[in-house]
Amino acid sequence: MKALLEKHFGKAWLALVYLFLYLPLLFMVIFSFNSTRQDANFTGLSLRWYEALTRDTKIVEGFWLSVKVAAVTGVLSAVLGTFAAFVLVRYRRFAGRTIFSGMVNAPLVMPEVVIGLSLLLLMVGAQNAFGWPERGLLTIIFGHTLLGMSYGMVVIQSRLMDMDRSIEEAAMDLGARPHEVFFLITLPNIFQGILAAFLLSFTLSFDDVVISEFLSGPGVNTLPQVIFGYARRGINPSIYAAATLLIAAVTIVIVTYSVWVARQTRRREREIAAATRAELAAIATSA
Repeated sequence: MKALLEKHFGKAWLALVYLFLYLPLLFMVIFSFNSTRQDANFTGLSLRWYEALTRDTKIVEGFWLSVKVAAVTGVLSAVLGTFAAFVLVRYRRFAGRTIFSGMVNAPLVMPEVVIGLSLLLLMVGAQNAFGWPERGLLTIIFGHTLLGMSYGMVVIQSRLMDMDRSIEEAAMDLGARPHEVFFLITLPNIFQGILAAFLLSFTLSFDDVVISEFLSGPGVNTLPQVIFGYARRGINPSIYAAATLLIAAVTIVIVTYSVWVARQTRRREREIAAATRAELAAIATSA
């Protein structure tokens, strides 16, 4: 009996953790198809809240604004995170490295309320002094990029540390210049990390409420802000429908990315195995 409990305890505990995390999402998906506004009793299947969602201009406009902000934030975070990770991994000693590393990593441990408030003061001061930027789309992108860049840098930094540097050294021995090595050797090898950083930054930006609340202007509200505003006034089943569509979209993206990574990994393993066989055959022939 004891051996049986030890064998299945881990699986049972893992199942309970998954239930705790995902059971509320399942209930939300189910009640997005509820025929009435009740959030305690399921009265029947209906698509009325999805139809209402298409007529809700605030949610639709907030969704497209969130997509724009998250897309730009993802690209900027991936680019800046790549440069920051490359500097920290490839250049171990330079003046100000400790300060630079601390500044890049600070948003990871700093409360978002502090980040949002400090950025708000900065934007207001810049607007009073130079008349730019006005609070809205651009300021939200600035704030989200500050946060996303730090997370993206961590992902890309780990990929760079695992990369075999002998490939870069071989390219330089063959006459490649540093910028050619970076774009032709380094970037292709860390592309999966860059893509993961983009997806992570995109998700963080799309989901953010706190920083968006500080940096948004009049009439500029992202989808999480709209949903949060609706939730404060009472439960609206259209929120369930919007959240269900978001869950479906995120699931599709994650599954697609996982399949792509698995295929790339298998292809790389086949190429390495083929190269190894060719090398062994060449050694055997020469012998």
